[in-house]
Amino acid sequence: MARLRSAADLEKKKEQILSRRDAAKPCVTICSGTGCNALGSDRVYQAIMTEIYSNGLRGKVDVRRTGCHGFCERGPVVVVFPEGICYLGMKPADAPEVISKTLIERQPVARLLYKDTGGQTIAHERDIPFYKYQKRIVFGNNTLIDPASIDDYIALGGYSALAKALFEMSPEEVLDTVKKANLRGRGGGGFPAGAKWETTRNAPGDIKYVIVNADEGDPGAFMDRSLLEGNPHSVLEGLIIGAYAIGSHEGFVYVRQEYPLAVSNLVKALAQARQYGLLGKSILGSGFNFEVAIHRGAGAFVSGESSALMTAIEGMVGEPRPKYIRTAVSGVFDRPSNLNNVETWANVPLIINRGADWFTSIGTSGSKGTKIFSLVGKVNNTGLVEVPMGMSLREIIYQIGGGIRKGKRFKAVQTGGPSGGCLPESLLDLPVDFDKLTEAGSMMGSGGMIVLDEDDCMVDLARYFLHFLADESCGKCVPCRAGIDQMVRVLDRICLGEGQPGDIELLEEISETVQQVSLCALGQTAPNPVLSTIRYFRDEYEAHVDRKRCPAGACKALTSYYIDPARCSACGICLRNCPADAITGGKNLVHIIDQGKCIKCNSCYEVCPTRFSAVVRISGQPVPAAPVPGTEVVRPKGKKE
Repeated sequence: MARLRSAADLEKKKEQILSRRDAAKPCVTICSGTGCNALGSDRVYQAIMTEIYSNGLRGKVDVRRTGCHGFCERGPVVVVFPEGICYLGMKPADAPEVISKTLIERQPVARLLYKDTGGQTIAHERDIPFYKYQKRIVFGNNTLIDPASIDDYIALGGYSALAKALFEMSPEEVLDTVKKANLRGRGGGGFPAGAKWETTRNAPGDIKYVIVNADEGDPGAFMDRSLLEGNPHSVLEGLIIGAYAIGSHEGFVYVRQEYPLAVSNLVKALAQARQYGLLGKSILGSGFNFEVAIHRGAGAFVSGESSALMTAIEGMVGEPRPKYIRTAVSGVFDRPSNLNNVETWANVPLIINRGADWFTSIGTSGSKGTKIFSLVGKVNNTGLVEVPMGMSLREIIYQIGGGIRKGKRFKAVQTGGPSGGCLPESLLDLPVDFDKLTEAGSMMGSGGMIVLDEDDCMVDLARYFLHFLADESCGKCVPCRAGIDQMVRVLDRICLGEGQPGDIELLEEISETVQQVSLCALGQTAPNPVLSTIRYFRDEYEAHVDRKRCPAGACKALTSYYIDPARCSACGICLRNCPADAITGGKNLVHIIDQGKCIKCNSCYEVCPTRFSAVVRISGQPVPAAPVPGTEVVRPKGKKE
């Protein structure tokens, strides 16, 4: 790789790369993010390469292993360009048909295409509802780039923003552009990035640091991981531009040890950038020097907090410290340190290239641009979605997500990770931005979005997240350590049917104390799941405490299962799926649940055919007496099952 010594060299390199590429040449892109890898994308790749060789197509077809495409649940995802034909759930055995029909005959393989709710197939990725209603300005290039190839990034205009900043803009102009764009931190706090950059730039001291926060620890969240895996150069370019604006010559990427693919691709990206002269001494011949080191975190959730993260970089235990002075002024080794998350940095090159006015044309008055969410839970289409700020929860869940699974009723959506809140059906039309979510009692967080249906208990959900936060608390301050633990004890008691009058009020009282006097954001936001569920679902708490009943039938201690003999068809499905052998019955005999053996796993309830609905979930009342063993099924005359 020849070192690039000027902006002209970078442009010439881009032209050379494009001159060797034929836009009309077929290209097969295979999602090789962590999710698709787990589903076998490596075997799919090998099978496709075998078929290409055996059909004499070597050199006539490009094959590119890319980062995450977003539609994770339906992986492995394969897209064939230039047509943009999208295949979902592809297996190695499908490769011969895809090569013969799509690459040779130029016809799609119908059985591998997306099917809408009406059963109609959709061939092109751009027309699939999951993709159609997104605005993928940050995440979209994941589909086109091999993360191990810097040339793929340069071919799409990569590092042109860096060249523009270094040779056409002063550091002050770069800073002013980011401030004018009103880019707010995507890591959760939503603090204006430009204001933070300015604080670090103006702080006393010659040595300043810029840091990428890739310590993404929220359950169900994988936005930053997928960006770092699939397009590491976009993050690196944003970091270098930020360093130039701030006056920093050294940076860190703090990434979780549990993200091996992200680390591997980042290591390759750093090496390639150095070889091309895009990192190190006199970047692109500009005289600006900058280097980056990778720090692998030990997996502590609390290390996502700025001061805890910086303490870990210093080689100590990742615990937060009192912010008498902000980390922007006194961070790593007591030097000014600017911290932004992966997605925030990836937005910077777009803003520099396209301008602040372009960026502010997207989003709401207080929240500009787009946001990437991990849409998971009881929704038909799960995965990573990028939408403009201000899109409603309803549009995200029903247009992009395809609605609730199995036709069940929407109950709530939890946003913002374990420290976020739960929003009810009445707020489905709420515009999603930093301020509106906070007003509603939740938060943007890093972008987790968990959809819940009628089978989810809001008390049990709050208990789940509080257990997580109690485990992840570093224990340094008493309000967080003892307060969250006490809240967990109360929630455990309520879910076990041992709730006492005044428990709900006690939770509210403890929450107020933990919020106000905890040392860091983990403790300050920990009560959100409890307070939001009490605010919107207080009736469920009261049912647990006053009537010892779980309306959703999710709390095992308050729930039992019973097979209605009048509805039982003796199909045997529940019996075969019971992991505890708690169900007895036989051909033409009513099935019976042994209450002493039942582990209340809900399997029988889930598998019982809806046309019978014989398994009944009971909460807060005695279980009816079971029929005498050997009782025959009563069917309408002439009916056979």
